Amino acid sequence: MSQPPPLPIAFGLPTERADAARNREALLCAARRLVAAEGADALTMDRLACEAGVGKGTVFRRFGSREGVMGALLNEHARAWQERVLSGEPPLGPGAPPRERLVAFGASLIELNLAGAELIAAAGDAVERSFAMDSFVATHVRYLLRAAGARGDLPLLAVALIAPLDRRILEQQVRLEGIDRDRILAAWTDLVDRLLT
Repeated sequence: MSQPPPLPIAFGLPTERADAARNREALLCAARRLVAAEGADALTMDRLACEAGVGKGTVFRRFGSREGVMGALLNEHARAWQERVLSGEPPLGPGAPPRERLVAFGASLIELNLAGAELIAAAGDAVERSFAMDSFVATHVRYLLRAAGARGDLPLLAVALIAPLDRRILEQQVRLEGIDRDRILAAWTDLVDRLLT
């Protein structure tokens, strides 16, 4: 069975002038540094402009708002993750049996959603990537279910498998209820195995 075509995580960026592309990269590098060092709350438009060595107006023209910066960072994370899913090393990438890929996919989605939870919350309504990201996740899970020989209504079964990996559910379980990530993955793997029998 052939690999599904990649779905875009974000709509393509318009062609940029060289100086605009440099400013964008400088801003994203500075934003990554600030968030990694101090968390998303530390990132303000003033601080980002200072850290990147550009004017505050450049930050607003490029991203529109602080939420827009967070959305751009999320898009970067999502694109890198999608690339690992589609062409990275097995078992997440091609080459492993479908069930192993599905379990690796679930484990990686748990990590992606928990690691990006702060950025997702900070991005608010600026997370335009969600439809494309959700479409990619659903398409890939359906593809793996079909490849593993699952029977039934695959679009709805895929949604049932994806639901427990939603960021809000994971945050509730891990951060508020203190449920271990390994326990969540074990339960999710059990659900996968039940669907594949």
